[in-house]
Amino acid sequence: MSIHQKKKVALVIGAGAFGTAMAQVISQNFEKVILKVRSQDIYDAIKDGENSIYLPGMKIAGNIDAALTWEEVDAIPGNIDLIVSALPSGGITEYFKENYDRFLSYLIKGIPVVSLSKGIDPDTLELSDDLFFDMYPHFKDQFCFLSGPSFAHEIMQDQITLVAIAGRSKQVLENVSDMMNTNSFKALASYDVKGVLLGGALKNILAIAGGIIEGLGYNHNTRAAMITRGIAEMLRFGAVYNARPETFYGLSGMGDLILTTTGDLSRNKTFGLELAKGRKAEAIIKSQRSVVEGYKTAKAAHFISERYDIRAPIFNGVYGVLYNDGEPREVITKLMRSPTKFET
Repeated sequence: MSIHQKKKVALVIGAGAFGTAMAQVISQNFEKVILKVRSQDIYDAIKDGENSIYLPGMKIAGNIDAALTWEEVDAIPGNIDLIVSALPSGGITEYFKENYDRFLSYLIKGIPVVSLSKGIDPDTLELSDDLFFDMYPHFKDQFCFLSGPSFAHEIMQDQITLVAIAGRSKQVLENVSDMMNTNSFKALASYDVKGVLLGGALKNILAIAGGIIEGLGYNHNTRAAMITRGIAEMLRFGAVYNARPETFYGLSGMGDLILTTTGDLSRNKTFGLELAKGRKAEAIIKSQRSVVEGYKTAKAAHFISERYDIRAPIFNGVYGVLYNDGEPREVITKLMRSPTKFET
């Protein structure tokens, strides 16, 4: 998008690491990007030109500003052309119900919404598309869902990044992609919403498994085996949701899984490394501010596997470690002793 085609205002809900990184991306295509925040410390940090809470030492673009109240958002001159929800999956329903009428007014104006959530609600077993569509059933075409191999730190460094963006409307997908694409960031369109969302959510559980494996001293052979068999299990979940198998071999599936199980910037992998040291899951979660999506998604995946009789020993093994005080090494031993089956 050239400077002559720049849009006026983009609104990003949530200023964690990834929300801030996406604000940095789209700041190249908008005159103004507003990060709507809830915390005073994040608000103050962004006002100083750096999200020092989540991305210390990384400067943000000068046309990115923070808003603590909706009055501040409304005071920004120019029409909002894009909304990005950077809320974790567990926070979507509460936040959008709390601000239902406001977002309804945005949708009535035709403003598209991009969700960055990579999780499954453990209570309702719904993906983020279900959560949004339940609230706004008449505006399904205006929602898009972004997922793929993308560490926030590397996005901020202008590292070349490719992601998938899924939706129902060709026109909306093309419009949103145009507003998000830069020389270093590209969103590739897909109609397979369930496949993209499942890939982004389930890979977080496998990233936890990858951290546990590495933390226990296992190396490349074990990681490769886990990734390969993990993809096979993801495909079984995909079949239940009528997702396209090829999606799981793309950016939001295999691409994101490789990144989060091999890179050192994954919160989910780091969580797994801590579990391997003998720390309890709840204690780790309570000790940090960042959301580990794989923690709650592991519970959701376990319940889904039970409901639909999905064979998922790796996913259920991670669930056992997180919620049943399973000892990681014993879980791996049990997996290796399971009956031999033909590879499928």
